[in-house]
Amino acid sequence: MHIRGPLSTTIARSAAVALATAIAIVGGTPGASTAGRPAPELVNAGFEDITDLAAPVGWTETGDRDASYVEPGGRTGDQRLSHWADTGYRVQTRQQVTGLARGTYTLRAAVRSSGGQRAAYLGVSGCGGGPAQRVDLPRTGDEWWVELALTVRVTAGRCTVSVVSDAAAGQWANVDDVTFTRSDGSEGLPVAIGGADVSHLTKNEAHGAVYRDARGHPRDALRILADNGVNYARLKVWVDPADGFSDKADVLAKAKRVTAQGMKLMIDFHYSDTWADPGKQYKPAAWAELGFDLLRQAVYDHTYEVVSALRRQGTPPELVQVGNEVNGGMLWPDGRWDDWPGLAQLLTAGSTAVTDASPRSKVVLHLAEGGNNGGHRWWFDNAVAYGVPFDVIAVSHYTYWHGPLGYLQANLFDLTARYGRPVLVAETAYGFTLDEQDHETNIFTATLAAEGGYPATPQGQADALRDIVNVVAAVPGGQGLGVIYWEPTWTAVDGAGWDPADPTSGDGWENQALFDYSGTALPGLRVFADAVAGDKGGKR
Repeated sequence: MHIRGPLSTTIARSAAVALATAIAIVGGTPGASTAGRPAPELVNAGFEDITDLAAPVGWTETGDRDASYVEPGGRTGDQRLSHWADTGYRVQTRQQVTGLARGTYTLRAAVRSSGGQRAAYLGVSGCGGGPAQRVDLPRTGDEWWVELALTVRVTAGRCTVSVVSDAAAGQWANVDDVTFTRSDGSEGLPVAIGGADVSHLTKNEAHGAVYRDARGHPRDALRILADNGVNYARLKVWVDPADGFSDKADVLAKAKRVTAQGMKLMIDFHYSDTWADPGKQYKPAAWAELGFDLLRQAVYDHTYEVVSALRRQGTPPELVQVGNEVNGGMLWPDGRWDDWPGLAQLLTAGSTAVTDASPRSKVVLHLAEGGNNGGHRWWFDNAVAYGVPFDVIAVSHYTYWHGPLGYLQANLFDLTARYGRPVLVAETAYGFTLDEQDHETNIFTATLAAEGGYPATPQGQADALRDIVNVVAAVPGGQGLGVIYWEPTWTAVDGAGWDPADPTSGDGWENQALFDYSGTALPGLRVFADAVAGDKGGKR
């Protein structure tokens, strides 16, 4: 997360290049990664065959049938399925697939949607392996197609695939390129990681923050998160912060609490005494005068010390970030983006320290601007060329800053294919209100809500989180690990502001927390319960 930092040091590409890249990547064949022999094919899966009434051949329509039709403008080919009407409507377009062998199957489709429907989803039912399942269509607008994926167990020899809309007048959905194929079960929902960055929690608690479950009962915030399906906690590490929070001791204490709730741990090294992000990567004061060799050793020693201490106390991290949003490098000027030999040595020192201290921990490299495919290719091409060891690619993606979900998904598809690593959205958030609660001006404003495309309401926040989870879940090969929400417990409390050196600073994030201004859990938290299906360990 970047707090009031310029982005001039990020490596950016023009919107035209990003658009061309996204179309090229997302325009590929859905389901290309599925394994095993294919299922009997869906009839007219691309909606190219139509009747005189524009009904899709091979599909059955029920409800307000005039609201389901085929028209020009497919993701591939000439045609697409559309749901739309100038009055309120409910319609289902479905097809039963028969002759299926027992096993696991994945439904994939390219979709677009206006958002705002009462319901709009892809569904699979009647498979014999459990209840009907669905994945909601994200709010994309008419510029971007994204893929969705849903995996089911088939035991009845048949399944019904459906597209369902329950919408007000003028709301619409497009679907194309539907596949239903045998798979290894790794694709689609549930995701392995439904996480929360709770770095600020202990500071908030120290200044009197109270958290309540959805019924209004005061409870431990971590317990509330865990009860709502959160299975990972992310904790930032500062070297010597002015307020004493997010240092080694604070992180160790939080790690014990996290693991006691059954959650796994992700550690985020900032290599700073304060915020590190694309616009600022300040050295810790204790390292400011070190020569390069000593600086590199300090990175190794600090990383090793924290990770080994976590392991010794029985809370080894599953994932460890070496640097935070390091588009522009870290530990400036020695590790700036325009000095890759230096940056690579610092990254390698941190990565080596992680695996030396905790061999089973996975090393994560993390960039902001989750839809910036050109910039991310440039960065990771250099990281690979200079031999930086890493296991997972993480990105931040805030739709109001970093662009549509189509940008994000195109980038994630490309990154995992190009570098052979799984991908993770390590930061996202959205506002549930535009009201202020303290003296610090909120980061999320009406202008950003207009950019993000979702209303600044509790349901709008939940929809924004749900959509980004569904987009990540569709990364081929089960390589979309999941999503971590940034600082859902950072509610506004006097004295617990953003600046560790200034106790009078306020909270510019309270309207993006997953707790309202009374400290009560918001509907967005329930997204995790659905996303990870109660599987604390993840499915992969």
